Amino acid sequence: MVSSILHHLHAWFRPTLAALFQRNLPWSYRWRLLVFQPAILLTYSIATIPCLLYRPFTVEYLPIAPGRYVRALIFKAAGVGKGRAKRPLHVNFHSGAFIGGLPEGHARFDDRVAKETGAVVVDVDYRVAPEHVFPAAIDDADATIKWLQENAEERWGADPTLMTTSGFSAGGNLALAATQQETCHAPSPTAIKAVTNFYGAIDLRLSPWEKPHPPTMPKNDPARVFIPLFDAYAGPARAKHFEDPRLSPVLAKKETLPDRILLVVPGIDILVAEQTEFAERVNAEDEAVGDREVPRVELMHEKELFHGYLEGEFPQLHSPFNTDSI
Repeated sequence: MVSSILHHLHAWFRPTLAALFQRNLPWSYRWRLLVFQPAILLTYSIATIPCLLYRPFTVEYLPIAPGRYVRALIFKAAGVGKGRAKRPLHVNFHSGAFIGGLPEGHARFDDRVAKETGAVVVDVDYRVAPEHVFPAAIDDADATIKWLQENAEERWGADPTLMTTSGFSAGGNLALAATQQETCHAPSPTAIKAVTNFYGAIDLRLSPWEKPHPPTMPKNDPARVFIPLFDAYAGPARAKHFEDPRLSPVLAKKETLPDRILLVVPGIDILVAEQTEFAERVNAEDEAVGDREVPRVELMHEKELFHGYLEGEFPQLHSPFNTDSI
C-alpha cells in the first residue's frame, strides 16, 4: 500500500520533481516542466477518477529485469475465453508524448478489448523523458514483451503465440517498434500477430516542429510552448540512431512487421504524412512480390478529428478497430 501511494505521488508530481532535482537538465526544460505540472494533474485526474468507481483491472508490478519493475494493469474478463484452452494476449502502451501518461488513461479501451475478444489485456508503463531518453522507453517495452512471452501463460493462462499490441501516440511508436525483437517477428512462433496504432509517432527522425503540417492544422497551437519537451526523448539520440527502427519504426523492414497493421490517423495532426507514407511503402513492397491477397497495412483516416481524440471518452465514439484482428 505504501509503495503504491509513493508511486502515484511520484508519477503525479514528476514534472515538478524533475524540474527541481534532476541533474543536467537545461533551463528550457525545467521551466516548461513546471508549467506542464497543472496539465499533468488535470489529465491524470480525468484518467484515474473513473477507475475509483469502476475498476475492471488488477495492478501488478512485472519484474522485467534485475531490480527493474514496470507497473501494469491486467484486464481479464470473466467467462469470455470462447472455448480456447488459453486466451489471446494483448499489450497496450499508453500515450503521453514520451514525457508522461498513465495506463489508466486507456482503461476503457483495454476493458472493451478484454470483454469483446476474451484476451488477457496488459497495459504497461515505461520510463519517460526528459530523465530517461531513447532507448529507455523501448528497452522497457522490449523487456516487458519478453517477460510476457516467458510468463504470461503460467501467470494468467494467456497464449504468447497469440500476442497482439496497440498503442496511442508515443505508445503507438512502442507498439510498432517492439516488433523488431527477433522473438517478435516471423519466423518466431511468438511473433506479434497484429498491431493497432492510434495516431502513433512512428518517425522520430524529424523534430516535432519540422514535421509537415496538414492544411487542417490550426495556426495557433495551444501546446506550442511544450514542443521542446515533446522532443526530449528522441532529440538527444537522433543523430546516433537516425536509421534505427527502434526509434523510428517507420523504417522497419516489411519482413519484421506483423501480418496485420491498422493505423488510425486523424486528419488534424502533424503525424499524417509519416503514417500515410509508411502504409503506402509497406503495401507497395508486398504488392511487388505478390505474396498477399489483402494489404498488410490498413489506414483509417479520420479527416475531421485531431490527435488524441480517443482519449477520455472512448465509449462515446465509434469503434475504430476491428476486434477480429485482436
